[in-house]
Amino acid sequence: MLRPRPLLLSALAAALLMLGTVPSLAVSRVSGPLAARVTEVVDGDTLGVRVTIWLDQEVTARVRLDGIDTPESRSDCADEKRMAQEARQKLATLVAPATEGKGDGTIRLYDVEYDKYGGRVRARVTLADGTDLAQAMIKAGHARPYKGGKRQPWCAGT
Repeated sequence: MLRPRPLLLSALAAALLMLGTVPSLAVSRVSGPLAARVTEVVDGDTLGVRVTIWLDQEVTARVRLDGIDTPESRSDCADEKRMAQEARQKLATLVAPATEGKGDGTIRLYDVEYDKYGGRVRARVTLADGTDLAQAMIKAGHARPYKGGKRQPWCAGT
């Protein structure tokens, strides 16, 4: 009968104990693509979506379009409020095929990360045909590029 070596058993036990103490690492970025259905257009740069994360598993999330800034509807400036409504309407028009179930009825999320504001994520978002929503909003004049930091005012003198 073979007798296990005490040193080998000790090393194996130590390895198993160390594995049990390694914390699981939460994923802080998902490269995608993740298929999602638009449930709401919150404002000019934020969508409410239902995201398929695994087979038939879906989660509801708010997604900020990465790389752009749009006017805020909560502004004190009447012009910015008007521009915010126009930006929201433009985004609603762009995602209409995904909300009306045309084509495959979905958008795609890429490079999904937690946003600095709680309760939402930030992602590059495309339509099923590959149209980048952030770039489309910039091209339409309803958004401007944004890389973080202090937002530039939309109204003169603010």
